[in-house]
Amino acid sequence: MGERAERDAVVWRNRALLLFDRVSVPVAVCDVYGAVRLANPAMAAECGTSPGRLRGQGVLELFRPQEATQVERIAEALRLRHRSRYQVYVCWQPPGAVERYGELTADPVSDSVEATPALLVMLRVLGERAPRTEAPPVRVTPVEARILALLAGGATTARAARETGLTRDGVTYHLRRLSTRWGAANRTELVARAYALGVLAAGAWPPAPAGDA
Repeated sequence: MGERAERDAVVWRNRALLLFDRVSVPVAVCDVYGAVRLANPAMAAECGTSPGRLRGQGVLELFRPQEATQVERIAEALRLRHRSRYQVYVCWQPPGAVERYGELTADPVSDSVEATPALLVMLRVLGERAPRTEAPPVRVTPVEARILALLAGGATTARAARETGLTRDGVTYHLRRLSTRWGAANRTELVARAYALGVLAAGAWPPAPAGDA
């Protein structure tokens, strides 16, 4: 690499780091085992610390997975060098704040196909979990709980309809009712709220209603 190319590489690296720090979305770069190499201020703020203090910490220790078996499947896929986008529902409690829940998305990135990838991790905050003493009881019908479990396992509307004996419109009706009741903007958020509210059993795979796990 020539001197000019080296200077250009340094310039672009500095620009990338500046952009990384200014992005409002919580972002971190981790090694393949989930240890934080680099975090932006937005990610550090969710942990109540500075970016430098996050270095070396496990991202899944900072943000607790709500589905333990999901993490195991992702780890196995990474060992096999699969290069897909991975999503994990997580919860965490910032210092002095109520517990939050959301979704971690990890994308493997590397300079070449042969190289061991790093993980570009982004955190999507979906909401806050009210203290248990103040939260009203969560009521869902058995059919609603079953539909939520199927969605958490990746089922389509058509498959959920077949599994529950409903029509597609019937499944959509129940999902709309749940979305209105919980203020969920989409199905990803609906599933995350179901875990946060204890409707779906944490750590169970395939996903199941809390009473069935």
